[in-house]
Amino acid sequence: MNAYDEGSNARPVPGEPATAASGGPPPDGHPAPGDPPAGPLPRTGIAALSLRYQIAAALALAVVAVVVCAHLALVFLHVAPSNTVTKQHGQAIDEWVYPEFEQNWKLFAPNPLQQNIAVQVRAEVRAEDGSIGTTRWYDLSALDGEAINGNLLPSHTQQNELRRAWDFFVATHDNENRPNGLRGALSERYLRRIVVLRLDREQAGGPGAVVHQVQVRSRTTNVPPPKWSKEQVSDKPVVRQLPWWLVSPADRAAGTRPAARTEASAR
Repeated sequence: MNAYDEGSNARPVPGEPATAASGGPPPDGHPAPGDPPAGPLPRTGIAALSLRYQIAAALALAVVAVVVCAHLALVFLHVAPSNTVTKQHGQAIDEWVYPEFEQNWKLFAPNPLQQNIAVQVRAEVRAEDGSIGTTRWYDLSALDGEAINGNLLPSHTQQNELRRAWDFFVATHDNENRPNGLRGALSERYLRRIVVLRLDREQAGGPGAVVHQVQVRSRTTNVPPPKWSKEQVSDKPVVRQLPWWLVSPADRAAGTRPAARTEASAR
């Protein structure tokens, strides 16, 4: 009798595939007789959640979809030519779009922007010892430029928040810094809160100092023409300085340091 005959002590021959008799899977890939059937594949994603969480996830996705569709519709109506809807609901559309989502064509013809505008701010602060002083001018545009320089993926806030706030203010005020429309007060409050937040980030006046007033100015210089151009432009900067603005507790509460929030709550 051959030593590798079938039986309880049978062993596979080296170099040959295992068979059902040798305890391995059959060569056709089907389960051997007596093996337990394969179970269902595990669920993934939302399907793996319980019914309650599936309903919550579906509702959240539906809300996000509705908000996105509504936003796209409002932005479309904002840039679309005047029509019946914009005439009846123009104020509601503007309140949603301005100032964060405003659309404009300044990058393109016929009047592309050919100036460098630096937004600067200084503040009157009260130090921890009670003394009142005025800080130096902080060039907020230069600080944004430093944060963007060398950054492959700069944030939208770094690139546009300050610039769009200043554009919004200029568009809603005349040369005497008087509001020329209903959005003048909104643009002033928006710009003021941004500069207060930025001053807090720079710890203007030192740790614990509280900002009482701010003054904003812009320094505009023309972009020099190329060497081959005969165009002549002035290289002297033009400064536009705004009056001092009192900082309200609501302005300080928009993300300022705890010392400022403590004083605001005590008032």
